[in-house]
Amino acid sequence: MPATVGEATGTPPVVSTRERHRALWGSAIGSTIEWYDYFLYGTMATVVFNTQFFPSDDPVVSSLLAFASFALAFVIRPVGGVIFSHIDDRIGRKKTLVITLTLMGVATMLMGVLPTYEAIGVVAPVLLTLLRLVQGLALGGEWGGGLLLAVEYAPSNRRGFYGAVPQVGALAGLALGSIMTITARWILPAEAFATFGWRIPFLLSGVLLIVGLWIRHRIDETPSFRKVKAAGSTQRLPIATVLRDRWREVLISTGAKFVETSTFFIFATFSISYATGLGYDFTLILAFVLVGSALGVGSMLFYGGLSDRIGRRKVFLGGSVAVTIFIFPYLAMLNSGSVALAGLAIIVSFTIVWPTYGSLIGTVIAENFAPEIRYTGASLGYQVGAAVVGGPAPLIATALLAMFSGSWIPVAVFVVVCAAVSFVAVSFVQVRHNQDLDV
Repeated sequence: MPATVGEATGTPPVVSTRERHRALWGSAIGSTIEWYDYFLYGTMATVVFNTQFFPSDDPVVSSLLAFASFALAFVIRPVGGVIFSHIDDRIGRKKTLVITLTLMGVATMLMGVLPTYEAIGVVAPVLLTLLRLVQGLALGGEWGGGLLLAVEYAPSNRRGFYGAVPQVGALAGLALGSIMTITARWILPAEAFATFGWRIPFLLSGVLLIVGLWIRHRIDETPSFRKVKAAGSTQRLPIATVLRDRWREVLISTGAKFVETSTFFIFATFSISYATGLGYDFTLILAFVLVGSALGVGSMLFYGGLSDRIGRRKVFLGGSVAVTIFIFPYLAMLNSGSVALAGLAIIVSFTIVWPTYGSLIGTVIAENFAPEIRYTGASLGYQVGAAVVGGPAPLIATALLAMFSGSWIPVAVFVVVCAAVSFVAVSFVQVRHNQDLDV
């Protein structure tokens, strides 16, 4: 039985444990599929797209072009956030999530059948970039809906834990993409992988799409949105309300996003290219990323639960300080030439450091906005932050290496600046743990 709410009374919907668990699973699995599709591009950018879609006499130029196409999706993500948040804050979370999942899955499958530069020339990178932009639009809408599916179903004393679940999808999607890529590399000879093997993980997205759509069709609307509909308080133009009345919260959310998004793509995307360039085996580095992201799932849930006990601000700020200290030994360990130290650095980044704030970013942002504009406000702040430093992070790091003759110190300084911005921003967020989300 779906939960009910009194007509225009504002009475909180009665939500069963079964409904909460179904929503949580729907959020987790849908988020995992979306991030799998999205991150697969980043992984292949370092070993396939740079040479087969953006060929150049200079490998650095090829990598920069591939990372630039990777970053473009982040530029379009705020647009997707605005478009789909308008739909979501007016007609509901469920319908929006079905649309965004379909867009992401179809774009990813089409990448798997694209001809390369050698076959059709400059049309190949243009088509690849266009599909990447579709992925950006889809994720711009997906993140807010997936997050609110978990957060708005959460009990007030477990919102940090519930909010960590869709964020876990980032690590789970990264791990799943790594498994698929490593398996294809292991089964197939290098030439076969370069010819057609890399396409297999993209085509398998079709299977994941069917599973995700089946799960999401079985989920009811969130309690918060049902209350908004019952009270007749949906906004005609949510984006206008947000920009007029909640622009400060958007700025805070954007700043909070800096450390989470920049370090994730430094750890997950740039490091693969960087370590491979230093002479490490690509498959081995990808295996370290797989281990770290798999173990990091438990860490994410732990930190989410910890924030319910001691407060999200304390955990988030502690993580921002931790990464400013860790980034210097992290890059030094990658440069050591030791496989063991490089592996340890990558695993620690995903299991101890990034989850401290990665698990909380969604909940911290969502708690700053009222339910009738929550999707719009949260998506706008989150996606703008991702566009400013998230997608460009591998590109920025690669450019800094080239500019400073291979020195990794400027890359570390870039991360420290991002962490400092987030530290200041999160110092101003509302403290809402253990409080009613919609009051």
